[in-house]
Amino acid sequence: MINKELNIATNEATRRDRFIRIVEKRVNRILDNLDSLGKCSNKSNYQYSDKDVKKIFGEIDQKIKEIKILYQSSNGRKERFKLKDE
Repeated sequence: MINKELNIATNEATRRDRFIRIVEKRVNRILDNLDSLGKCSNKSNYQYSDKDVKKIFGEIDQKIKEIKILYQSSNGRKERFKLKDE
């Protein structure tokens, strides 16, 4: 019984360590890409409209909302359409 509990605790620690390692890399990559996107705001080098900016950040905001929903759902999957509540 103790070995089984130890294996479960070890497995959870391993999954947590893997999560931390992967998430840190991915979040840092996203932050670097956002910094790169920010460089496109220099109007002396680029021409864009307010409509362009709204479209860009609307798309980014929408994707962030979708990802937050994944983290808030119990199974980590997108919610599927249901005509009838269960």
